Amino acid sequence: QLQASGGGTVQAGGSLRLSCAASGRTFSDYAMGWLRQAPGMEREFVASVSRNSNTNTYYSDSVKGRFTISRDNPTKTVYLQMNDLKPEDTAVYYCAAPLNRNVFFYTPTKTSDFYFWGQGTLVTVSY
Repeated sequence: QLQASGGGTVQAGGSLRLSCAASGRTFSDYAMGWLRQAPGMEREFVASVSRNSNTNTYYSDSVKGRFTISRDNPTKTVYLQMNDLKPEDTAVYYCAAPLNRNVFFYTPTKTSDFYFWGQGTLVTVSY
């Protein structure tokens, strides 16, 4: 199970940190990612991190340089630090994991790579 939290309302230019708590004993076997869905839009990929290293990450062009994904395997948590937020970042944010496991250095890069999904958390960025 995956449970995202940390969403809220922030002014443009502000920051938020999202957390995703996982249950189960195999969290460290999986790469993890964040995706988002804005009203009336399709779900889109935001960022991913490999199972074994916070240096193996991948970001969408729209958030690169502003968002940072990281994970803490002992606490089974993945984070998304969001800085310099823009109104277009407004969306429900989801954490997710791919179906394949035990693949070192693998970072999913698109929505269809993900199989397990958690409940989302709403981020609203006002002008």
